[in-house]
Amino acid sequence: MELTEEQKHEIVKRGFVKVPGVVPKQKIDAALRAINASFGEGIDPNQLVTFRAQSFCPELRQDPVITGLLNDTPAWSLAESAIGKGRIKPVELGQLAIRFPVAGDPELRLGGHLDGRHSPTNGVPKDDIRNFTMLFGVALSDVSQAWSGNLALWPGTHVLYERYFREQGFEILRKGGEEGMPSIEEPEAEQQMAHAGDVFLVHYQIKHGTVTNISPLPRYAIYFRLNHVDHDQQKFEALTDIWLEWEEVWPLVRPY
Repeated sequence: MELTEEQKHEIVKRGFVKVPGVVPKQKIDAALRAINASFGEGIDPNQLVTFRAQSFCPELRQDPVITGLLNDTPAWSLAESAIGKGRIKPVELGQLAIRFPVAGDPELRLGGHLDGRHSPTNGVPKDDIRNFTMLFGVALSDVSQAWSGNLALWPGTHVLYERYFREQGFEILRKGGEEGMPSIEEPEAEQQMAHAGDVFLVHYQIKHGTVTNISPLPRYAIYFRLNHVDHDQQKFEALTDIWLEWEEVWPLVRPY
């Protein structure tokens, strides 16, 4: 499976694209079974803040039932059709991102961020910047209405942050937290809808987050952080040249 030219244009313009029906139902069901079996053993309430920031079911993060959603399905070739065939580092870890319903009449919140910056609970050390190439999301459950724990994306922010980093540098990212987010005039966020098996290809430099879940059901998703094979040598250059590691979109963004 490969991205169409239209889908590549959407990534260039908006910074992300949803591709429906990529991961087979059998793989989705196996992942859900493993996750729910883990939940059935109990969740340590003292670990909930860390689980939300890093991953639920940490014992499953490297299990083939999770990593196989990317590595053993058309999802991998789809990602390669953006970054380049043979140009993605092996992926051995997934993030199990579950958003449970909130009881009562909660305040509706929509918060966003860039990944790879320090917080007290996300495991990124202080003063470090752990940017990557692509956020690859796999929907494990249907999300058909807003405020259901949706993935929120701010379209076009990849270009806005690129401009900011070129003009003012990227050292602000080392601060982490809210003060480590560059100040830009950003567009309105979009709450994404999805069916189980749909995938999202999202540029690292897209502001993203999740929203309050007032639906009756948990939202299940897996996120993978993909890196170009040369990322370690050019990770900071990629902040100011947003298509550096997206070789298959070069014909759309570079005149040479």
